[in-house]
Amino acid sequence: VQLQASGGGLVQTGGSLRLSCAASGRILRTNAVGWYRQAPGKQREFVARITSGGTTNYADSVKDRFTISRDNAKNTVYLQMNSLKPEDTAVYYCSTVVYWGQGTQVTVSS
Repeated sequence: VQLQASGGGLVQTGGSLRLSCAASGRILRTNAVGWYRQAPGKQREFVARITSGGTTNYADSVKDRFTISRDNAKNTVYLQMNSLKPEDTAVYYCSTVVYWGQGTQVTVSS
């Protein structure tokens, strides 16, 4: 099973990006999916999670700025990121805990 994360890029402070996590089959529909990030020299940290039933939770650092959602028809989980800050710069990964995507780079310039 492969998770494909995409949508990263370079954006200015205050800007927005939407990340996508796609996979074949039902893996994203039947499992909780999380977004994590890892900045240079730092440990990977939790960002947001959505259960198969749609319950969401967020790290305090992104609450009210990021929104996780899922489109089961497209087998895709999204992370809408608004009001981006330089400290959001990291490689972002999606995961079902067992399976991990390859990561997508998000860079926020000041």
